[in-house]
Amino acid sequence: MATKVLTLVGSLRNGSTNQQLAEASASNAPEGVEVQLYSGLENIPFYNEDNDVEGAVPAAAQALRDAATEADALMLITPEYNGTMPAVLKNAIDWLSRPFGSGAVKDLPSVVVGTAFGQYGGVWAQDEARKALNIAGANVLEDVKLAIPNSVVRFAELHPKDDAEVVEQVAAVLSGIKAVAEAN
Repeated sequence: MATKVLTLVGSLRNGSTNQQLAEASASNAPEGVEVQLYSGLENIPFYNEDNDVEGAVPAAAQALRDAATEADALMLITPEYNGTMPAVLKNAIDWLSRPFGSGAVKDLPSVVVGTAFGQYGGVWAQDEARKALNIAGANVLEDVKLAIPNSVVRFAELHPKDDAEVVEQVAAVLSGIKAVAEAN
């Protein structure tokens, strides 16, 4: 049975290098890992506790929660917007964190990776996402990281799935999260 890794991409832009990184993860997953690329984050309304009531949870938010509940692990792939993660990704974490203490990410093995135009590969955004996931109750693997700098230049003519170094790094991230998920 494969380890199911629910993958959320924080960039909604067509052709995003982070979306491409997600595709590279799915196409180069090690044996025994199934990367499930989630779509529809843009359809989830901003978290509002008034709307988070049994029987009234917006369908898009409930679909995200259901996907996380069915997953063995979670991978967030984030660009860096103004030094932090995009609002759509933070919103997803907010929905997944509730009800507090028993949300869909409670104890779920999780990693945060990404690529960004800058020289550090979006590490600030990744750190913020890890912080939010930790507070939400996820089991964030702090030592499993991947930040790819200079994305616009590096992937201008080469898709990440065709970059041997990226393929190797993605496989290592997925192997790391698989090991933790299987141990749970």
